Amino acid sequence: MDFQIAYVVAGLAVGFIVGLTGVGGGSLMTPILLWFGISPASAVGTDLLYAAITKAGGIHVHHKNRNIDWRITKFLSLGSIPAAALTLWFLHEIRLDTDTLNGIIRTSLGYVLVITAVAILFKQHIYSWAMHNDSWITRMSDTQQRNATIITGIILGIVVTLTSIGAGVLGTVALFMLYPLLPTSKLIGTEIAHAVPLTLVAGMGHAGLGNVDWWLLLNLLIGSLPGIYIGSSMVNRVTDAWLRPALALMLMLIGVRLVI
Repeated sequence: MDFQIAYVVAGLAVGFIVGLTGVGGGSLMTPILLWFGISPASAVGTDLLYAAITKAGGIHVHHKNRNIDWRITKFLSLGSIPAAALTLWFLHEIRLDTDTLNGIIRTSLGYVLVITAVAILFKQHIYSWAMHNDSWITRMSDTQQRNATIITGIILGIVVTLTSIGAGVLGTVALFMLYPLLPTSKLIGTEIAHAVPLTLVAGMGHAGLGNVDWWLLLNLLIGSLPGIYIGSSMVNRVTDAWLRPALALMLMLIGVRLVI
């Protein structure tokens, strides 16, 4: 019962922070689940479905506000969905023992957490640089830009399937580098629209591998759904100038520890 309450509280806290700051839930929830003693494989699989369900409602809102570029979403999905499926197939076919699989996921998770922390910490600088250095983008043909987007999707598909992290923060930063002239709100909405099918496919694949704790998932959702609503409602009232560096430092420390 104590752990059940703790899971609900964890879902509430992560949902609140995601709604308030826009930081991806995977980069927060997966380390929390590891801290609770959940195995890396189960933490990743459960968090993928958790992310798919919690972010699904965002598609309707962003589509209603015309914040989704479905063409970009299609190109990302052309790369990420097959990459996720192939990664899951590879994990299934090589038939690694549980300890080895957990070790691979733990190490991958550590590296992605470090990269995510850097992306969060320097997010505004990256955005600013992309917005003011778009000349190289103007020299790209439509075909080159499309291919670059598909390649980005492939990378995200592999990383997200292995670690459950990257669909939000890393994906949005990558899109800003590729499409610096599009409004921030539209790129964020586009990435959310892409993250839902990607995390759903990867999550269901992990479920087939037995890496999803359904009771844990239910408890997380009980907390996260109201948490996201509350955080989103307060987004214009609370500054995140102090929160993002704190989150980045936390993720950096966890990532370095997992890698070492």
